[in-house]
This record gives sequence, C-alpha cells and structure tokens, in this order.
Amino acid sequence: MTDFSFSGLSPDTILDALESKGIYPQSGLLALNSYENRVYQFVDDNNQRLVVKFYRPARWTNAQIQEEHDFSHELANAEIPVVAPQRIDGETLHTVDGYRFTVFPSVGGRQFENDNLDQLEWMGRFIGRIHSVAKASAFTYRPSITTDSYLEEPRQVLETSELLPDHLKTAFFAILDPVINETKQRYHAEHVIRLHGDCHPGNILWRDGPSFVDLDDSRMGPAIQDLWMMLSGDRQQQLLQLDTLIEAYEEFCEFNSKELALIEPLRAMRMVHYMAWLSRRWSDPAFPRAFPWFAEDKYWEGQILALKEQMAALHEPPLKLGL
Repeated sequence: MTDFSFSGLSPDTILDALESKGIYPQSGLLALNSYENRVYQFVDDNNQRLVVKFYRPARWTNAQIQEEHDFSHELANAEIPVVAPQRIDGETLHTVDGYRFTVFPSVGGRQFENDNLDQLEWMGRFIGRIHSVAKASAFTYRPSITTDSYLEEPRQVLETSELLPDHLKTAFFAILDPVINETKQRYHAEHVIRLHGDCHPGNILWRDGPSFVDLDDSRMGPAIQDLWMMLSGDRQQQLLQLDTLIEAYEEFCEFNSKELALIEPLRAMRMVHYMAWLSRRWSDPAFPRAFPWFAEDKYWEGQILALKEQMAALHEPPLKLGL
C-alpha cells in the first residue's frame, strides 16, 4: 500500500530541512490550515516571515510538482500576484528524509469577499491575466480534469468506504449513480488550458488587491473551472456576479460562453471528488480531528439530499451572460 502519511515528519525533521537550506527559524512553527500537505509559518533570523510546505508523500511526482512551481513563476514574472516558491541555490523543490518541501514568502491579508462586486471585478481581470499566460503552453505532467478522475475513481472509493453507513448505501448510490451518469453526459470540455485549479475564496488573500495562493491542484481543464467558484447566492445574484466577472475577464482573455454549461457538471464533480478525498485520507489523524462529522449518519443523509438538489441543478438551463 502506498504510504501517504506524515508519520515521520517530526519538528526536528522540519528544522533539519530548513537549516539544510540555510534558513534558521527564530520563532516557533505555526501550523497553517492545510490538510492535504503540511504547512508551517515562521520568522527566520533575518526577520523574514516565511512559509514551508511539505508535500504529501506519493501524491505528486517530482515532475508534477516542478510544473506547479514553474507555472507559478511564469505567472509572477507576468506581474500577476501569485505567491511563488522561493529559489534556493537555483532550485524550488527540496528533499529531506524522503519528504519533499518548498519555501514561500508569507503573504498576509483577509479572505476575498465573493459577494463584493468591486473585488469580483478585480478577480475577473486577474483570472483573465492568468489564463492569457496559461494558454501559451500546456502541462506535460500534471493531470486534466476528467470524469474518470472526478467521478468514476471517487465512486470506487465510496463503494468500499467503511465510513458510509450500511443502512444508507442503497439510498446514497440510488442518487449518486444518476448524478454521475448525467454529469458524464453534460461534461464536454472542448478546449483545456493550464489552471489554478482550486480557485475558491479561501485560496485568495486580499490586501489592496488579491494574492493567489496554493496552486497544489493546478491542472489542465476548461477556463470556467477557475471562475465558477467565485459565484454565490441565488440565481439572480450569480447572474449579476457572472456578468461582472466575465466583463472584467475579457479585458485580458476571450471567454467561450459555451463553457457556462459546464458549471453544474463541474460542481457535481467537485462534490463527488470531495467525499472520496475525505474517505481516502481518513487514516491520517488530522482528518478525523478536522472533519468529525464525516463519519456521522447526519452527514451522509445531507449528501443524499445535496445530490438530489444537484441533479435538479443539472437539468436547469445554464446561466447566461447579459441578463
């Protein structure tokens, strides 16, 4: 079995990793809110605030991680506010005791408010700028957003999950399978580009404008993937937000309005993928502590209802611009 754990990542290992690169923390290591990886903020002996990130073992290959780093620097070189990893001795990816790690500057700020139309306009411009750079080439090693990886493989995980209560399995799969089938019929990405991949408000810090963080899920996919998670509220609110977002986006990058039909399929794919992700990671002690509700009947009953609502959303007309 592949070992995805951090069982050997001790405080001494973290300090050894930093000191091997000439970085000497003068403060304690503050664990930041990250579950897939292990991320710590500290102040070094030059009074710089830095962040060290240790990648979950066996999740990405070195080549895939390096593509993430190179894409970040490509965006930063285009003066897009992406927090890119620091180069130390010419390298951004380092290893200690089998753990791969990288160091970032620490960037402060508050969370982006996706119901603030002024901030949403900024976001549209910057995502447009990101995509104008992203279109210049394609990833070689990082994966694409596909129904296999976001629906079929997660379903297999959920089918064998001990966390899904036996007495709810029939009802759960009775709605999950139709949602998967409907989504597969509706998800057809005609054109894919390099993406941030997980562009939700939690990965955007705001201080006199946005800073984009955490390209860990960067992959190939349709442009709308980096836009739809900006939307919130009811349909009318989303229409107003969408118009604001896309008008600003198109100052820098052309938008294919056909991709609006992919919003609800992508939402369904994210829902299914998220449940399977929690199931896969449950043996990591950080997950039961952070997500105790995932093992409760109430959560799965709620997911049955959410999937029914998502099936209805899949049958609604897609959002349209200019309304």
